[in-house]
Amino acid sequence: MHPLRMTWLAGCVLAATLCGPARAADLGKPVTPPRYAERLYPPWSHGENNPALNQGLQFTVPEVDVMADFHGSLNHPALVIYVGGNYYFAMAPLVKAFEAEHPRLRGRIFYVTLPPGLLIRAMQLGNTFTSGNLTFTIAPDVYAAGLKKVQAQIASGRLASPAVPYVTNDLTIMVPAGNPAHIAGLADLGKPDVRLVMPNPAWEGVARQIKLALIKAGGPALAHTVYVSKVADGRTILTHIHHRQTPLFLMQGLADAGVTWKSEAIFQEQIGHPISHVDIPASQNVTAVYAAAVVRGAPHPRAGRAWIAFLRSPAAQRIFARYGFKPAAGVR
Repeated sequence: MHPLRMTWLAGCVLAATLCGPARAADLGKPVTPPRYAERLYPPWSHGENNPALNQGLQFTVPEVDVMADFHGSLNHPALVIYVGGNYYFAMAPLVKAFEAEHPRLRGRIFYVTLPPGLLIRAMQLGNTFTSGNLTFTIAPDVYAAGLKKVQAQIASGRLASPAVPYVTNDLTIMVPAGNPAHIAGLADLGKPDVRLVMPNPAWEGVARQIKLALIKAGGPALAHTVYVSKVADGRTILTHIHHRQTPLFLMQGLADAGVTWKSEAIFQEQIGHPISHVDIPASQNVTAVYAAAVVRGAPHPRAGRAWIAFLRSPAAQRIFARYGFKPAAGVR
């Protein structure tokens, strides 16, 4: 059972134990629904990440009705981007800056920020998604992920050459503000009393880089402890979507630490969440190179090529730099 569901059930049991059956005197009194810290729940953007011009009825209820990884209007888009969720927070300012340069595309960009592996799976399933009771199909013009994954999809024939690199990113250890578990480095993640939330290797490419970093810091034994032993006994929670969930688990006190890309920790700190991070030394770190390519048979290849060129522009690079990204080789 999902840890959040277990926590909710435990709360219900505790409430029933403390309050007991409703008394006759209480019947008919108005019931106040439970309140929770809404700001802890995605999408965290307060509508700022939605490039649609006409947003109609505003109906976003954190923890109940939220589609945090789908952005924009499905009605006649002129550019559709499938981008790995590693920088969902940077997409809104990137899209805004791109629209300023290409005003004909304003309000007509749609993008999805799921993990790269899940985006490939969606493409294999006809570019179709289902979230809750909503199912829709939307074909991408651009696919963006780690350089090796993009190159692999070019080799498979799903994407058109070339793979265009634009930024790099490094790993960090995300912790609650104040670092209550006193995490000093990767080696501490193997301690018996440290609870973890980690990206799921089944669909998050970052898990591969994390395992390499763990091996650098503590050998195969540390990687096995974090990703096998602790998973088996529940001390490591694996994400069910992507590492947008990491700060959510940390802020709810369900974990003490989790490895993410450094940019994600910087974003959480910038928006005022009670999150901090512990730097990983270069000798133990792993650097990712992000790249993009146009999808073979894309509905809007011209717009797709324009977006990819924009990612290497000074305007885009300044936006990326806000979150700790660095230019890829050859990008000024």
